[in-house]
Amino acid sequence: MKDSSEFMYPLQWLSKASAGERVASELRMRIISGVIESGSILSENHLASEFSVSRSPVREALKVLSSENLIQLKRMGALVLDITEKDIQEMYDVRLLIESFVFERLVHMETTELVKDLSKIFEMMKIAVQYKDADEVAKQDLLFHETIIRSISHSHIQMIWDNLKPTLESLVLLSMRYRVAEMYEDFERILANHELYIEAIDKKDRDLMVQSLHLNFDDVVQGRVEELWMAQQTFTKGVEREDD
Repeated sequence: MKDSSEFMYPLQWLSKASAGERVASELRMRIISGVIESGSILSENHLASEFSVSRSPVREALKVLSSENLIQLKRMGALVLDITEKDIQEMYDVRLLIESFVFERLVHMETTELVKDLSKIFEMMKIAVQYKDADEVAKQDLLFHETIIRSISHSHIQMIWDNLKPTLESLVLLSMRYRVAEMYEDFERILANHELYIEAIDKKDRDLMVQSLHLNFDDVVQGRVEELWMAQQTFTKGVEREDD
């Protein structure tokens, strides 16, 4: 690849990635950020030249992005699809449902070690905020939530998260970079939210969790935390009845 300053995705995160994964990560960032506009045509030959790879990794990358509904495959390339506000809201709806489901499982589990792990990640996040390292804040933020999700060892929930994570990662990266540049004061809210999240898990307190979800999601799910939370509560109770 060319000089790292020309790329949007943090190259240090790709040390163990295949060539196709590297191409997909960068293209995903460009598409989600709007640097590559919807309606654009991506050429296999052009991408292979730009990324200094053969066409095989490019094809691999385009297949991945197609599975994420970011592009539509065409002969020798792809058409970039439009990402709407509704698409982003729906993705955060799914994330909220996942995290509320996980919390309901954690209420019935031993969480001492999880709280310790989350506290360590939280300290790393605070340091990254202090140094205005947006990419590191994004990395620790994603690790924080993924640690919570992995803690319940639910293979299908994990599968949904894994499918959601690549696009979410790009959104979080872009969001944290914008905040460092234009809204640094918003990190006070972000850090308070994560601290409250840990407290809610530690105390197994649903009211604290709902408060934390408000802090985390109101700007993207338009105040529908209670609605989605109640839907999740109903679903969870149904599952519990089946398990009885």
